[in-house]
Amino acid sequence: MPKPYPPEFRRRALDLVDSGRSVRDVSQSLGIAQSCLYRWRSQDEIDRGIRQLSPAAVETAALAAAQQRIRELEDEVKILRKAAAAVEQVVPPKHRESTVPR
Repeated sequence: MPKPYPPEFRRRALDLVDSGRSVRDVSQSLGIAQSCLYRWRSQDEIDRGIRQLSPAAVETAALAAAQQRIRELEDEVKILRKAAAAVEQVVPPKHRESTVPR
Protein backbone atom coordinates (compact mmCIF):
# COMPACT_ATOMS: atom_id res chain seq x y z
CA MET A 1 0.00 0.00 0.00
CA PRO A 2 1.42 3.41 -0.89
CA LYS A 3 2.54 5.74 1.83
CA PRO A 4 -0.15 8.35 2.63
CA TYR A 5 0.51 11.97 1.77
CA PRO A 6 0.87 14.41 4.67
CA PRO A 7 -2.20 16.56 5.49
CA GLU A 8 -0.32 19.74 4.55
CA PHE A 9 0.38 18.38 1.07
CA ARG A 10 -3.27 17.42 0.64
CA ARG A 11 -4.41 20.86 1.78
CA ARG A 12 -2.06 22.63 -0.66
CA ALA A 13 -3.21 20.42 -3.53
CA LEU A 14 -6.85 21.16 -2.74
CA ASP A 15 -6.07 24.87 -2.48
CA LEU A 16 -4.59 24.75 -5.99
CA VAL A 17 -7.79 23.13 -7.31
CA ASP A 18 -9.92 25.66 -5.42
CA SER A 19 -7.92 28.51 -6.94
CA GLY A 20 -9.22 27.56 -10.38
CA ARG A 21 -6.65 25.13 -11.71
CA SER A 22 -8.03 21.90 -13.14
CA VAL A 23 -7.72 18.61 -11.30
CA ARG A 24 -5.82 17.22 -14.27
CA ASP A 25 -3.29 20.08 -14.23
CA VAL A 26 -2.74 19.86 -10.46
CA SER A 27 -2.40 16.08 -10.50
CA GLN A 28 0.16 16.21 -13.30
CA SER A 29 2.20 18.98 -11.70
CA LEU A 30 2.26 17.22 -8.30
CA GLY A 31 2.68 13.70 -9.68
CA ILE A 32 -0.42 12.23 -8.08
CA ALA A 33 -3.45 10.46 -9.52
CA GLN A 34 -6.53 12.49 -10.44
CA SER A 35 -8.68 10.01 -8.52
CA CYS A 36 -6.65 10.86 -5.43
CA LEU A 37 -7.49 14.54 -5.74
CA TYR A 38 -11.18 13.81 -6.34
CA ARG A 39 -11.26 11.59 -3.24
CA TRP A 40 -9.51 14.23 -1.14
CA ARG A 41 -11.91 16.90 -2.36
CA SER A 42 -14.95 14.73 -1.56
CA GLN A 43 -13.64 14.00 1.93
CA ASP A 44 -12.83 17.68 2.49
CA GLU A 45 -16.39 18.65 1.54
CA ILE A 46 -17.77 16.06 3.96
CA ASP A 47 -15.41 17.24 6.73
CA ARG A 48 -16.45 20.88 6.23
CA GLY A 49 -20.16 19.97 6.19
CA ILE A 50 -20.70 21.02 2.59
CA ARG A 51 -21.74 17.52 1.61
CA GLN A 52 -23.12 14.63 3.66
CA LEU A 53 -22.32 10.97 3.38
CA SER A 54 -24.82 8.98 1.42
CA PRO A 55 -27.13 6.74 3.49
CA ALA A 56 -25.41 3.71 1.97
CA ALA A 57 -22.00 4.97 3.09
CA VAL A 58 -23.30 5.61 6.61
CA GLU A 59 -24.76 2.09 6.74
CA THR A 60 -21.52 0.62 5.41
CA ALA A 61 -19.50 2.43 8.08
CA ALA A 62 -21.91 1.31 10.81
CA LEU A 63 -21.77 -2.27 9.56
CA ALA A 64 -17.96 -2.24 9.51
CA ALA A 65 -17.88 -0.89 13.07
CA ALA A 66 -20.35 -3.55 14.21
CA GLN A 67 -18.33 -6.31 12.57
CA GLN A 68 -15.16 -5.05 14.25
CA ARG A 69 -16.89 -5.05 17.64
CA ILE A 70 -18.14 -8.60 17.03
CA ARG A 71 -14.56 -9.74 16.30
CA GLU A 72 -13.34 -8.07 19.51
CA LEU A 73 -16.06 -9.74 21.57
CA GLU A 74 -15.38 -13.14 20.00
CA ASP A 75 -11.70 -12.76 20.92
CA GLU A 76 -12.68 -11.91 24.50
CA VAL A 77 -14.89 -14.99 24.70
CA LYS A 78 -12.02 -17.19 23.49
CA ILE A 79 -9.72 -15.76 26.16
CA LEU A 80 -12.31 -16.26 28.90
CA ARG A 81 -12.95 -19.85 27.82
CA LYS A 82 -9.23 -20.60 27.96
CA ALA A 83 -9.01 -19.00 31.41
CA ALA A 84 -12.00 -21.00 32.65
CA ALA A 85 -10.44 -24.22 31.35
CA ALA A 86 -7.17 -23.39 33.11
CA VAL A 87 -9.00 -22.73 36.39
CA GLU A 88 -10.84 -26.06 36.11
CA GLN A 89 -7.51 -27.88 35.80
CA VAL A 90 -6.03 -26.21 38.88
CA VAL A 91 -8.95 -25.86 41.31
CA PRO A 92 -10.91 -29.02 42.29
CA PRO A 93 -14.69 -28.83 41.60
CA LYS A 94 -15.79 -29.06 45.27
CA HIS A 95 -13.44 -26.27 46.26
CA ARG A 96 -14.71 -24.03 43.47
CA GLU A 97 -18.32 -24.34 44.65
CA SER A 98 -17.50 -23.58 48.28
CA THR A 99 -15.55 -20.41 47.48
CA VAL A 100 -18.36 -18.77 45.54
CA PRO A 101 -19.73 -15.87 47.67
CA ARG A 102 -23.46 -15.84 48.39
